Amino acid sequence: MTLSDKQLELIEEFGVYQENNGFQPAVARVMGILLVSDKPELTFEEISETLNISKSATSNALNMLLNTGHIEYTKFHGDRKRYFRIKSSNWRDTFNKKMEDLGELNNILKRVLEVRKRDNPVYDEKLLYFISFLDYLKGQLPNLIEQWEKQNLNQNA
Repeated sequence: MTLSDKQLELIEEFGVYQENNGFQPAVARVMGILLVSDKPELTFEEISETLNISKSATSNALNMLLNTGHIEYTKFHGDRKRYFRIKSSNWRDTFNKKMEDLGELNNILKRVLEVRKRDNPVYDEKLLYFISFLDYLKGQLPNLIEQWEKQNLNQNA
């Protein structure tokens, strides 16, 4: 499989972005190639060869992405190979998970303030400010999603 220089650059850019969000390099690049490729699905071999990563790294990356719901695979009649693709229908689930994670962080930060015995009003004020923002975000987000859906439906009508 041949990719353009721009496609290869985007795979790398996306990979670096995902690495900064905690993904392993091979996992990040596999996600990148599945997003950037002109083909809707790619085989194990296409991914491994195009990214020039080992079969083991490819297998581990694909299994991690399958287990976390980022990708899925399909098979075609008469073909034993699996064809991998981005699971684009789960953006809302992914977004909700991120919001749940922020809610969990917010709860931990509130408990941090409760147990801290240090006298540092500047730090405490900054932490309270961040906690307040997370509370606000949690309250506003359902409205934002609803507004976006209404706007999106009107534009597509």
